[in-house]
Amino acid sequence: MITRRAVISGRVQGVGFRFFAERAAREIGVTGWVRNLPDGTVETVVEGEEAAVHRYLDRLRAGPRGGLVTRLDPEESPAQGFSYFEIR
Repeated sequence: MITRRAVISGRVQGVGFRFFAERAAREIGVTGWVRNLPDGTVETVVEGEEAAVHRYLDRLRAGPRGGLVTRLDPEESPAQGFSYFEIR
């Protein structure tokens, strides 16, 4: 199990990005959360098997239709033992 935090920049608010992230997390089987930040970026913390976390982050890099991701740099984060994925 690994945990990663990432802030996603670009056209990521107002395009359904959080719902896109939630759907991706549920399909891939990772836990954590996603939320909009006041500066127009989106933040996510995700936990799961290494390959699954990488698939989730790759899906976010592609983004939803209407979105445009210009930056996503994941960083290690302490394990938090999430039991589900939520939109905050």
